[in-house]
Amino acid sequence: MTNNHVIKEADKVTVMLGENKKYPAKIIGTDPSTDLAVIKIDAVNLPAVTLGNSDDVRIGQWVIAVGNPFELLHTVTAGIVSAKGRSTVGLNLAYQDFIQTDASINPGNSGGALADLDGNVIGINTAISTPSGGSVGIGFAIPINMAKQVLDELVSQGKVTRGYLALTPQDIDESMAKAWKLKSTEGALVGEVNKNGPADKAGIQRGDIITNFNGRKILNSTQLRQTVAQADPGTTAKISLLRDGREMPISVVLGERPKDPGERDEPEEDAPEETSGEKLGLATQTLTPEMAQQLGYRNDDGVIISSVTSGSSAEEAGLRRGDLIKEVNRTEVSTAPEFKRLISGLQSGDSAVLLINRRGQNTFYTAIQVP
Repeated sequence: MTNNHVIKEADKVTVMLGENKKYPAKIIGTDPSTDLAVIKIDAVNLPAVTLGNSDDVRIGQWVIAVGNPFELLHTVTAGIVSAKGRSTVGLNLAYQDFIQTDASINPGNSGGALADLDGNVIGINTAISTPSGGSVGIGFAIPINMAKQVLDELVSQGKVTRGYLALTPQDIDESMAKAWKLKSTEGALVGEVNKNGPADKAGIQRGDIITNFNGRKILNSTQLRQTVAQADPGTTAKISLLRDGREMPISVVLGERPKDPGERDEPEEDAPEETSGEKLGLATQTLTPEMAQQLGYRNDDGVIISSVTSGSSAEEAGLRRGDLIKEVNRTEVSTAPEFKRLISGLQSGDSAVLLINRRGQNTFYTAIQVP
């Protein structure tokens, strides 16, 4: 078992064991969504490690990282578990639930074992966060419990199948909770529902907040993705959600998750400017057919962001030039004057929750506060 990014560009794969003997390897299967791969060599009487239980890992416990950093074979480093459940580490992976460690992980450690002091493997070394290219004590490993599920399916089927709701979940921040008068930020907010997908057929709507999936409490979007992925396609899932403050039970027949589509390029040309959201630090213009064709929007209405002021509330909220604003606090907007009217009614300290479509591909909510 190793990382997908280690072998994905390879024409052939060779495994070298401790006695420096080399073996040609066959790729059994890969899973880019978790950055895992399984390879096989033709050999006998090999020692095997014991796979531990990553759910039992505790923050602060000692661990060792094994690998070949900078081509220094058979290197072991030690450290502690710094955190669990990391998902915003800058990697373009659909499923992230990393163990963070300060055991030195460097280029060449990828695919190596993260183990406890009894030698049980609790993770697969995968990535680092670094300004220099070398270890600064922030490394990430895929939990072995996640890896075992992928391993079993790759060995038995050559691929991984996952449950699929066909929606885009996102986290709820404090500004959203305040604007919508929610009791907490728990749950996964539905930013977009794919037409004719399992969620759409079951009646799940954009703006719903999923709080429970098959009896498991949902705290955030990452947990929802992981939980749905572990369910079998074709099975019926029981979901609890909040809609306009009311709790609702819904049953969904899960689909099978398709391969992730590639990301589109950023729009190359700018939309014309028309100031209509000065207090938020952005300028907007009504979407025209010409702009829609240029920026990749199809059959959409809304207001295009033509510029974002550096250091403004809009920039802090993650808004970009070319984003399409479709709603302000659950009210649809189709023209720049409508957007200006809704924003002008906000007072200092108020929050507005905007529904954003980015490049015709990704729809999500974001909260922005009036300075």
